[in-house]
Parts: sequence; C-alpha cells; structure tokens
Amino acid sequence: MAAEQQKRNVVIIGGGIIGSTTAYYLSHHPNFNKQRDTITLLEATKIAGGASGKAGGLLALWAYPTCIVPLSYKLHQELAEKHGGAERWGYRAVHCGQVDMYGVLAKSKGEEDVNGKGKDDSVSLQKRTQKAIGLLRATGVPKDLNWVAADGMKAYEEMGTPLTTAQVHPYHFTTSMASLAEEKGVKVVYGSATNIEQENGAVKAVTYKAKDSTEEHKIDADTIILTAGPWTKTIWKPAPISALRAHSVTIRPSRPVSAYVLFTSIDLPRGNNKRGETVTPEIYARPNNEVYACGEGDTLIPLPTSSDLVQCDEFRCQEIFDHVSSVSEELRDGEVTARQACYLPNVSKGGGPLVGQTNVKGLLMGAGHTCWGIQNGPATGKLLSEIVFEGGARSADIGSLDPRKFGV
Repeated sequence: MAAEQQKRNVVIIGGGIIGSTTAYYLSHHPNFNKQRDTITLLEATKIAGGASGKAGGLLALWAYPTCIVPLSYKLHQELAEKHGGAERWGYRAVHCGQVDMYGVLAKSKGEEDVNGKGKDDSVSLQKRTQKAIGLLRATGVPKDLNWVAADGMKAYEEMGTPLTTAQVHPYHFTTSMASLAEEKGVKVVYGSATNIEQENGAVKAVTYKAKDSTEEHKIDADTIILTAGPWTKTIWKPAPISALRAHSVTIRPSRPVSAYVLFTSIDLPRGNNKRGETVTPEIYARPNNEVYACGEGDTLIPLPTSSDLVQCDEFRCQEIFDHVSSVSEELRDGEVTARQACYLPNVSKGGGPLVGQTNVKGLLMGAGHTCWGIQNGPATGKLLSEIVFEGGARSADIGSLDPRKFGV
C-alpha cells in the first residue's frame, strides 16, 4: 500500500502512439492521483508527427510479438467501445488478403502528373460484368472485393477476417489518446529532450529545449519513459534502435471501395524502356472514402533530428501510386490527397520491441515496435502503467521484451 501512495513524477519522452497510449493508461490507472502525482508528455514537434501519424493503422491478431498482440487487440476494441472509436478514429473490422496480380491497367494520367489528377481518358475494363466476376470467383476473390482488376488476378489468399483483423486511422487515434490523457491531468509540453540526469544510479530529471527556442528547461522526475520511436537512441545512446524510412500516399478513389486490407505482389509489364519487375505495395481501404498505400522501406537518407525535417521523395510516392493504379481502376482514376514519409523504429539487434525497466532505476522504455506500433500501442501503454504504479507488468508476460536483455 505504501508503494501505491508514493508520489510519482513521470515524464514520457515522445508523443507518438506509444507515448500517447502510455500517457492514457497512466492517467487512467486507479493508483494515479492527480493531486499527488504528475505526468508530463514531452514531444519535440507535434503529437503523431512521425510514423504514428503516417502509418497504415492495421490491427491484427496474427501480428507480432505474440506475447502482447492479443492483449493489445482486445484493448483496441475496448477503447473504441468506451470512447466512440468508430466515429472518432475510424475503428472498424476489416477483411485482409494476399493478392498476386499482373499490373494490367494502362495509365490514364500523364507521366509528368504528380498531383493525382490527369486527363479524363480512362476506359473502363468492365470488370463488374458477369465474365469479370467469374474470373474473380475462380481465383477465390471474395464477392465484395470488386475494386481489383479481374483480368489481372492470379491468386487470392485470405489472411484475416473481421474477427481477427481491424484498423484505425493512426493520426486520429494517436491524437485522441493524447487528448483523453490531457483530460485526466497529463501535461503536454513541446520541446526536445537533451539529457536524462541521474543520481546514484537512478533518474533525477529531464532537460529539454523548448520548441522554437534555444532556452533549456528541466523537469524533475523519478520515472522517465522513453517512447521516442526511431529517435530513442539520440536521447539514450545504449538503446539498440535503428530507423527505416517508409513512404506512403493516400488516395480518394473514384468510387467508394469495400473494407479490405491487401498485401500485394504485382508483376508489372515490360515496356517504356523499363524491365518487368514485381512490386509489393500494401493497400488499406479506410472509412470516409480514403485508401492508404505504402511501399518498401529504404535507408538512403539518415534519420533527421526531428519528425518535421523528414524528407519525402516525390518519385517514390509517385511509384507507389503507379503500382496500385495498375491493379485498380478506382485507385488509378482517384485523387492523391497526401504524399508522405516517416521513419519506423527497429531493434537493431533483432527481436523487440523493448518494453520495460532498463538498467537505470526509474528509466523505462517502450520502443522498437517496427511496423506494428499502432497495433501494439495500447498493450505497451497499459503494461508500462502497471510497471509504474504496481511495480511490474500484470496483464502479459513480457520477459522476452525486457530492455535489460539487450544491454539497455
């Protein structure tokens, strides 16, 4: 009981999905006392300014690591029910499948057009004729997945159903978690962490430079939680976290499309001085007539000092749009509404993410979530809140994710 009543000054460094869900669960924990304890969420640029605002938002019971996925998937459902997630952050169950296709659709847009708007010269492939529907059924394509080119389909394999797969809009979900935490007493401060002060092997304070200023400030803390994604290593050198850049686009399709997430393998045609190649973009249909598509990652540009300095390669974004346009009229004839890039956090020693206490007393970590940060954010936040207020993780066995196993 004495431990529960101990005053807590908690600072969370990083306002992405992990930091925001951690702030939510700390502030909603029954042992949190707003009159006694303080929780500060320190963010360098803006809430969900990095990958958490530009991710796909896929949730799946078949994700990894298996020790936290079931808990996190369940928490997503509970959060949506409690806070109106369907309306507030686009939570819904979806189908998910792997499609192998030929990129059979000719472009209707000029090569020089990068705005997603082109000449109105597209010709319908009549893919919703009885013959086209028969082609789709023959390859196992579900009846309501009718926005892929029938004559380009080679194979369809179900990966998930609405019982095992769902989605959120990551930006709206992350910002909602931060707002709900603020309502419970969390203070959001904008500034870049510069140092973690220690005394006798325990954390003492965080120093930071205020946003748009060189002035340095300090926040006293007995608990510091590192949730800075790919920037974790810049704040705490021992963290084995590396960064991978990823590009994506959002598209307003020419007509509404059904709720499917597609992992693709597309054989592009030869021609135009280009060799035929196979590409693997992911396509996520979202509510409100939006489709998200992303391509493969790259390490061409090193991680910048903050999320607002991330460089977006227009050519890579155009390639993603061209690739998905080759298998869907609705995407080909749609409008690109965003071209963006972000950096994903990986554990450079393999495995991960890293969740829990480090070798420094009071220094906790929730980082290295790869592409499953949105999926695993709620479980990570809940488990970190249990470590802070109950002395250990209660809702899942996360021994395999212990940062100390990785020398942190």
